Amino acid sequence: MSLLEKLSSLEQEITERISQADSLASLKELEIKYLGRKGPLNEIMKGLGGVAPKDRKAVGQKANAARKAIQALFADSASHYETGTRTAGLDPTRPGTHQRLGAAHIVNQTMSSLCQTFHGMGFEIAHGPDIETDYYNFEALNFPPDHPARDMQDTFFVDGGRLLRTHTTPVQARELERRKPPIKVIMPGKTFRNEEITTRSHVSFHQVDGFMVGERISMADLKAVLRAFTSAYFGPDLKLKFRPSFFPFTEPSMEVDIQCWLGEEGKGCQLCKYTGWLEILGCGMIHPNVLETAGIDSERYTGYAFGIGVERIAMLRHGITDIRYLFNNNTRFLRQFV
Repeated sequence: MSLLEKLSSLEQEITERISQADSLASLKELEIKYLGRKGPLNEIMKGLGGVAPKDRKAVGQKANAARKAIQALFADSASHYETGTRTAGLDPTRPGTHQRLGAAHIVNQTMSSLCQTFHGMGFEIAHGPDIETDYYNFEALNFPPDHPARDMQDTFFVDGGRLLRTHTTPVQARELERRKPPIKVIMPGKTFRNEEITTRSHVSFHQVDGFMVGERISMADLKAVLRAFTSAYFGPDLKLKFRPSFFPFTEPSMEVDIQCWLGEEGKGCQLCKYTGWLEILGCGMIHPNVLETAGIDSERYTGYAFGIGVERIAMLRHGITDIRYLFNNNTRFLRQFV
C-alpha cells in the first residue's frame, strides 16, 4: 500500500471514530492517539523518506494536504462541541434540549403595570420622541432661556440644536397643544440626564408622567389620584409624605415620599440613605404659563401633573437596593423577574 493510500485509509478510519465520539473528552483522546508523536499519522509521514526522489515533491504535497485535512477534522468536531452544535451521532429519539424563552425586562414590566393602573383610572396613554427640541423640553414648560432651573437637569445636547429629553413632560406640552380640555393622559418613556451613576440614580432612566386639565381641578384631586395609585400598587397600608418642592412647570409643587421597607425596620437602607423614606415622584398644579403657552385659558381651566420614576418603583416592589442591577444585563439576576 502506498503512502497516499495509507493516509486515505487513516482519514476514513478517523472520520468513523470521530462520528462515534460522545464527548469532547473522548474526542481529545482520539486526537492524541492519532496525531500524537507516536501516533499512526506521524509514522506514515516518516515514510516520505522512502519515496523516489523524482516523486517526492508531488507525494509530499499530497501527503501534507491529507495531514491538514485530518487535523481539520478534529478541530471542526471540537468546535461543534464547544458551541453546542454537535450533530454527529445524533439520536432523533432523545428529548430536545430546552431553550429559554425571552421575557420582558423588569423595567418594562413595571412601566406596563404602572400604565395599566392609571389606564384603569381613565387616563389615556401618549408617547413622544426621545430626541426633543429645546422648546418642548424647556420653554413650553416655563423654563425661559438662561433660567437657573435648567441647571437642575444636566442635559445631553445633540446636533441641530436638539437634546435628549430630560423628562417625559415634553409630551404633556405636545398633548396640551393638540387637545382641548378635559384632558387626562399619562406619558411613559425613557429619559436622559448627565448625572453621576450611584445606587439610586443613572444617566438613563424611565418615567411615567401624567396630567389632567379641566374645570375646577384642584390639589385635592391630585392627592386623591396619587393615594389611589399607591394603594392599588403597594397596598392600602403604605404611608405617604408630601413635601413642598419646586418645578418650573407646576405651582404649587410637591414631592411624594413613600415609606421604605427595605433594610431594617424603621431605619431604611442605602437606597433611601437610611432615612426610612424614598422619593418616588414629583407633582403639582400645572403652572398657568404652561397652559397659556399651549393656548388654554388658565382662568377657566386648571390641572395637575405628576412624574413617577419607574426604576425606583421596581426597586421598592422587588426589594432591589441598587439601580445598577437593572442596567448591567446580568441574565441570572433578570431571570428572577420573568
